[in-house]
Amino acid sequence: MSSNRRNRQAIIRTAGHARHPMLPVPAPLRRALALAFAASLAACGGSMDDDTGADATLVAQGREIFRHDTFGDESLWSDTLRMHEVIEAAVDPLTALAVGLKVDVDALPDDLRAAIASGAADLASPATTLSLIALDAVVGIRGTVEEAGGANRLARVGITCALCHSTVDDSFAPGIGHRLDGWPNRDLDPGAIIALSPALDPATRALYAGWGKGRFDPRFNVDGLDSPVLIPPAYGLDGVHSVTYTGDGDEIRYWNRYVAVVEMGGHGRFVEPRLNLDIRNGDDDLVSDKLAALEAYQLSLAAPAPAPGSFDAAAAARGAQLFAGSAGCATCHAGPLLTDANQRLHPAADSAAEPEMPSYASRSASGQYRTTPLRALWQHPPYFHDGSAATLEAVVRRYDARGALQLSDGEIADLVEYLKSL
Repeated sequence: MSSNRRNRQAIIRTAGHARHPMLPVPAPLRRALALAFAASLAACGGSMDDDTGADATLVAQGREIFRHDTFGDESLWSDTLRMHEVIEAAVDPLTALAVGLKVDVDALPDDLRAAIASGAADLASPATTLSLIALDAVVGIRGTVEEAGGANRLARVGITCALCHSTVDDSFAPGIGHRLDGWPNRDLDPGAIIALSPALDPATRALYAGWGKGRFDPRFNVDGLDSPVLIPPAYGLDGVHSVTYTGDGDEIRYWNRYVAVVEMGGHGRFVEPRLNLDIRNGDDDLVSDKLAALEAYQLSLAAPAPAPGSFDAAAAARGAQLFAGSAGCATCHAGPLLTDANQRLHPAADSAAEPEMPSYASRSASGQYRTTPLRALWQHPPYFHDGSAATLEAVVRRYDARGALQLSDGEIADLVEYLKSL
């Protein structure tokens, strides 16, 4: 049997074929909101069809890198962590979906889509997962699948940027749909995935397994401390120079290099004197030449607009006035980007997530926090870098208590509607 035919026979069965289309906010509704809201939307990056000022060819190259380039990190994920062995032996589709991995429906042949829709599947077989990897259908996972002895074998596996910073729209089935690049995959459990590695001792596996969905610690393998943060969005970054929670670099490519080399295990070098870091993987550089295109693509990704009817426009307009006025939010969430991150960073004590032990800011190169730009808040709960606020109401109430603002319940509700509108 050919490899392609075998790939088509390996399919996933999932329930609930609901569509969740992302619709833009009508112009009249947008105009009803306060000027700050309108300006914040205008400042967001565009899609590939928008006039972002980026060269279309460079953006297209960046999309390919974002979705499919491992930077040679198979050296870590296969040679060191031996994840290809785990996937081949034990990661069936149920396990893959349970840890938040997503399937790109556009990578599936028509007959395979039909088989999924009809319910024919072998959910208990890791061979199904290998077939999907061979089709390049598992978002953020790149593998070399070879035929040996009449069966597929996973020779090597690596990860891409899309693993954490893309999801799907569930338009075909839960976990299966069209890619949504830049959206943080808050269903993904990176720690649980890493904990499957046979190369780790039991104590380290237990630590990783405790991180939880949507959380990752990008400092752990540098300082050995354990304090995971939420996977952040990679959209709406156009115009924002400090793109991370702690604003360590002044452009996206700084953090992209850090993640590609230090976290993903890609081949290249990352140097940060403030942290006394000089990390090199491999003798080659598979990162540097790709950073410009990768940045161009990320800057082209627009923050998704809230669906019509998902917030009360009148209440949001009142909330915008509170935001810019008596609530004092615009002191830091200032200007069209709703952040002062291009002008300054803030000491850890200014963060509503602090005090925490260990302080995430203290582990960074800046030692401080940037003000979050508040883009598409409706899309990625929970909130604060540590995910300690489950809802936007919890966010507002925490600021109300810390700042002794004495907001009424009605004012809090109006602020929440405004934040939902962003």
